[in-house]
Amino acid sequence: HTLYCLGCMCPVGQILCLDKEVLVLERNRLLLTPLWSCFFSWGFPDNSCAFGNYVTDKVYMSLCDWGETLCAACPNQTTIVTAGTSTVVCVWDVAVNKDKLDRMKLKQVWLCPLYGHTDAVTCLAVSEAHSVLVSGSRDLTCILWDLEELCYVTQLAGHKAGVTALAINNLTGEIASCAGALLYLWTMKGQLLTWVEPSCGPQPDILCISFTQRHEWDAKNVIVTGCADGVIRIWRTEYTRTQLPGPPEEPVSCQGKGWERHLVLCRELNRSQAASQRRYKTNPAITTLAMSRSHATLLAGDAWGRVFTWTCE
Repeated sequence: HTLYCLGCMCPVGQILCLDKEVLVLERNRLLLTPLWSCFFSWGFPDNSCAFGNYVTDKVYMSLCDWGETLCAACPNQTTIVTAGTSTVVCVWDVAVNKDKLDRMKLKQVWLCPLYGHTDAVTCLAVSEAHSVLVSGSRDLTCILWDLEELCYVTQLAGHKAGVTALAINNLTGEIASCAGALLYLWTMKGQLLTWVEPSCGPQPDILCISFTQRHEWDAKNVIVTGCADGVIRIWRTEYTRTQLPGPPEEPVSCQGKGWERHLVLCRELNRSQAASQRRYKTNPAITTLAMSRSHATLLAGDAWGRVFTWTCE
């Protein structure tokens, strides 16, 4: 079902599911939770950023000295993380009143950003539950940062293309990263669990990703990816045994070893295909994903400013 359409036909950048309503923002805008009426925006020609208020319709600018901002994250109402062409990650301490920006300063020790990438940073993901910040870059790596200490933890290396999307599972701490059409799954300590490369010819880039997180132990939890071809792909985890079980006298703890984790494509959601039984090459890209609070509905925003919903089975 089509739930919402942005009048300006801008790509959807963020979907927030509240108790009684759904909030939709265009690309390069981010709501400051839990204020909801205040937003942070970027992507202006002079590399500035802006804070605004949807209620008062006021906008107040704040120039950034760190190049063009390509991505941002807001873990709470007093913290904003920005990154972009400068290759550095900046964590800002902010204070916003209804009519003005009171404070925006770097949180890092000595007022320095987080250095580590060698090319533009294109995506960010934050988990306050695990005190983790992850940045993805065109340098084919992600970096894990400690959100509380604001320091380097480890690097997620080995991507075959620039990183295009990130997500953190707040229940397990697992991290999903996307590089082109490839999907990678990591532990919160930076160990690669598995990765998958589609084998059916050229595949569209993954532009956004989300975990379903109803219960940590729920086997129905999946990874959802939104792609440049307008198709949503749903992935589940499967385990295969890599060696035969040990002899009966071997300790049980040893018999549990030898399992390998895999990501398996279990479903594709394509609104155009559902309506006409064939795919259109002009499908707008899926630009953002969100799950309802009840986990009963999947919401997807596209490059034409529309939001669609699917009922989860």
